Amino acid sequence: MSEQDKGFESLASYQHSLRLLKASYKLAQSLPVYEKYNLADQIRRASLSVLLNIAEGYGRFHYLDRIRFFYFARGSLTEVLSAFIAANSLGYVDEEQLSWVRETEMEAEKSLNGYIAFIRKQQQGGSEYGNKYVREQESEYHISLQTDDLDPEPSPDS
Repeated sequence: MSEQDKGFESLASYQHSLRLLKASYKLAQSLPVYEKYNLADQIRRASLSVLLNIAEGYGRFHYLDRIRFFYFARGSLTEVLSAFIAANSLGYVDEEQLSWVRETEMEAEKSLNGYIAFIRKQQQGGSEYGNKYVREQESEYHISLQTDDLDPEPSPDS
């Protein structure tokens, strides 16, 4: 498979984020057991979110819809950095590791911002659907509560 056939996998932001994912999983695996459902879980989910949102944004048609997912990815990138900063503060990561993460996150964010600017300039789908965010039609929900339903105590008549 050539580099051109890889789609989102060939994006620089995706490549940098993939390196952050590997570092995040490595850190999560090395954390104390009591961090399993806290820092370890959070850093794994945030780093995976970056990759998945880049891929989903890439797969969307309308440029504003694409950009929305890239914004989610960018937010998750900073969440990953913040998790590493927290890990450093708690003594789980040294300064050299944190420096590498800062640099890698900055490169991922810079390349993602460049791609966002490119997508915005292209405005794919704008002529077909306009220049507003594509949204699904909202569903209307009706909730009916009767006072009988709120009383947990059975009445003396029952």
